[in-house]
Amino acid sequence: MLDQPVRISAEAQEQIHHTFKTQKIPADYGLRVGIRGGGCGTSWLLGFDTPGPSDEVYNVEGVRVIIDKKHLLYVLGIEVGFEMSEEGRGFTVDKG
Repeated sequence: MLDQPVRISAEAQEQIHHTFKTQKIPADYGLRVGIRGGGCGTSWLLGFDTPGPSDEVYNVEGVRVIIDKKHLLYVLGIEVGFEMSEEGRGFTVDKG
């Protein structure tokens, strides 16, 4: 069993905790990390969700992370980050 299949930067941790607090997201939710689509149209899936029957739940740097077992191989080793730029602000994924 993996302890921490993904990494979360300090900035992203801060934003996740801030979002949970300000949006009053229930404690049974976590950060879902996965992929959407397939082939050339694959994109990253990041959002707040509750675990389902095909999910694994991890505690990564104090953040509850939910990963569908089918997505685990694709997300293994990524780092979830957060950046602010002139274009806006948001979470990022680095394949490392």
